[in-house]
Amino acid sequence: MTVADSTFARWPRAGRLTPQALLSPLAAALAAYLTLVPLGFLLYGSFLTPIIRGEGGTATVQHYLKVYTDPTSLPLLGNSLAFAAGTAVVAFTIGALLAWVTERTNTPLRGLFSSLSLVPLIIPGILFSLSWIFLLSPRIGLLNLVLRRALGLEGGPFNIFSLGGMIWVEGLHWSPLAYLMMAASFRSMDPALEESAIIAGVRPLLVFWRITLRLGLPTIISVFLVLFLRGIETFEVPAIIGLPAGIPVFTSRIYLAVKGYPSDLGLAGAYSTILLLLSLGSIALYARATRQVASYTTITSRGFRPRPLDLGRWRYPVAALMVGYLVLIVVLPVLVLLWNSLLPFYRPPSSQAVALLTLQNYAAVLTLPHIRRAMTNSLLLSLGSATIVMALTAVIAWIVVRTRWRGRGLLDQMASLPLVFPGIVLGVALARTYLTLPVPIYGTLWILLIAYITRYLPYGVRASSAGLLQIHRELEEAAEVSGASWWRRFVRVVVPLLGPGLLAGWIYVVIVSARELSSSILLWGPGSEVLSVVIFELWQSGHAQELAALGSLLIAMLVLVIAAGRRFLRLPGLQY
Repeated sequence: MTVADSTFARWPRAGRLTPQALLSPLAAALAAYLTLVPLGFLLYGSFLTPIIRGEGGTATVQHYLKVYTDPTSLPLLGNSLAFAAGTAVVAFTIGALLAWVTERTNTPLRGLFSSLSLVPLIIPGILFSLSWIFLLSPRIGLLNLVLRRALGLEGGPFNIFSLGGMIWVEGLHWSPLAYLMMAASFRSMDPALEESAIIAGVRPLLVFWRITLRLGLPTIISVFLVLFLRGIETFEVPAIIGLPAGIPVFTSRIYLAVKGYPSDLGLAGAYSTILLLLSLGSIALYARATRQVASYTTITSRGFRPRPLDLGRWRYPVAALMVGYLVLIVVLPVLVLLWNSLLPFYRPPSSQAVALLTLQNYAAVLTLPHIRRAMTNSLLLSLGSATIVMALTAVIAWIVVRTRWRGRGLLDQMASLPLVFPGIVLGVALARTYLTLPVPIYGTLWILLIAYITRYLPYGVRASSAGLLQIHRELEEAAEVSGASWWRRFVRVVVPLLGPGLLAGWIYVVIVSARELSSSILLWGPGSEVLSVVIFELWQSGHAQELAALGSLLIAMLVLVIAAGRRFLRLPGLQY
């Protein structure tokens, strides 16, 4: 029997208390508490009447009757599906075309574009939405003002406060994700069929439509479903653009149910179950689309080197379009935020406006007590949640990958369950949980920490599992032969080798925690403000200039985090 058999295949005998014997049940119990308990309370609370002045809390089905019989429910469903589908179409169309251009053609600057493709993901969704309001608002939108003056129009040609405006902003925001996923597919696809078609005289655009897209059909379906899921669960655009426009979707209706008076968590729970079912359906379709892909296989043992498609005279116009995309998704949103942050009140760019530029807004946001408290809270929650997520998921990944514990598959599924929880639904579930349990943490930093850990647990598991699969067991076996205990092997061998993956996952969780809004908006209380909530509150109270200053500082902070992480990952000893 080998060391691997004794260490990894067999589990410690009953009655023998070892770290391994305690580890799996504890990890499973914690994962169940973080995922299954809120889900149970969400469903339970959806059958209770609201508690008003100590009365209520009785069993009822009125919430579901209201949801399914209310005449506004069908338009609500239609708005939600149209918004999500439109978002997926816009994001996929832009992302797929850009991926094909950078991976399959000889367009100039495609290498630079690939390097800059992650930059748009840094901008939080709430700030991206607000920046496009500054650009395309019918009254104050900068682009509308420019077009009105240039074309002599009476009103702005674009209206961001519409379903089309919502789809444009959300689709543009998620187009970098579509680009990254499609670029990976194009990069690994054998171009032999495409090259044969070109040799046969088929036009490049027809090759792209009839061959390239069909070979990538599983990836296309999966990318579209991921984008649809992002559109279904998003909160920022529906709240900031949809509510003023009178276009409700499920996430904004859930928010109004919780924030109304009296707060109706039961009705919010009933709406949340529908949103949860839509998310589950999307993920089920995604799993089915990626399960049977043998008929689309193009990567074999035969090596290949793709030959870039020569666009001829169209090379430079296509490169100009790529630059224009970066201007739309990065330069314009950031510049309009910076411009507003330097003005005492909103004014379009002019010589008179330049004379009014000031740093007063930055001084204000850095001196206001609740904003300084929000900065501290966001920093603590981001660092704390990232550290706990990666520490916990490193252990869960070790159990799933390295052991033959019978429950390891269930543990992996429980740790991945938050993927089906839209942020707003998780907020409702946790609110109901800790308003029911005798644990007085609602409205404190503790419930926000639990929300962040729960929501980003699946991403930590994926990062840790991927890194652990690349580490051979013989290194741990050698340490065991030398007499090292399990804990010493895990801390001194496994964790250091997982270092790059753990650090990358840690940086990602820090970034997404700092910009999280959809759960935080339902769970925060006095003294537990975070930056995303403060930005949302500033917008609702009409303090656009202070909001722009605070948003600019947040973007600068996230850029510094990513720059420091990339620099740290290049240090000797972290490049395996």
